Amino acid sequence: MTFSLIAKDPEDGAIGIAVASRFFASAALVPYVGRSVAVASQAFVNPVWGVEGRTRLANGEHAADVLADLIKRDTGEAVRQCHMLDKNGDFACHTGGECVVWAGHRLGKYHSVAGNMLEGESVVEAVFSTYEESDALPFAERMLAAMKEGEAAGGDKRGRQSAGLVIHRGQDYPWLDIRVDDHDDPLAELDRLLDVAKERYLYLADFFATQDVFSRKLAWAGLEETMMEAEAKRLASGWVSRSKATSKEP
Repeated sequence: MTFSLIAKDPEDGAIGIAVASRFFASAALVPYVGRSVAVASQAFVNPVWGVEGRTRLANGEHAADVLADLIKRDTGEAVRQCHMLDKNGDFACHTGGECVVWAGHRLGKYHSVAGNMLEGESVVEAVFSTYEESDALPFAERMLAAMKEGEAAGGDKRGRQSAGLVIHRGQDYPWLDIRVDDHDDPLAELDRLLDVAKERYLYLADFFATQDVFSRKLAWAGLEETMMEAEAKRLASGWVSRSKATSKEP
């Protein structure tokens, strides 16, 4: 009922998970990301695979070892699907033998894709190859473009409902975490949210405190000027905000 992408940007170490499903709020249960690891737990989802897996990977265990242990301990492993990325940059994946067809996965050097209850293998292949071939795009846009191609290839065989994208850039908190819980075109809505995030939010996110710089001071004047300059360039190109935010008159 779900397909997902785990990716790591070798340039800056950013790690992300994108997910889409004909299931309510899939992004609440599938992705588990840390500063250097990621787990996507899906199919007949067991959230503990995600929570425990992320903790163990963050503590330095290898993805293959963690996944083998979870499979061994879970009598429901035949209906589970999970892929994960460890601190060494290694991927591991499990597609249980009783996951609803089509179900399967593919692992690469910097990304992995898994899906179940899909229209066919072409969904996973479309996500995998599109991500691999779209390295000219920024990381978030690249992940979303890959997911859109998976949707175009058939996606979830039951239809569409939810989607999400979460990216960490070396911290335990997300640099970006957007999700659509109930929508007739969730990836298109996710694309809109990413556009809105780029207006102001992601500029601010680059100034958040980090584990190494706990008391990072925000240079608000400089940031505001940068955001206004970026907005002026967008307006000059004919850009129109896609935000649905409202404002009150002073």
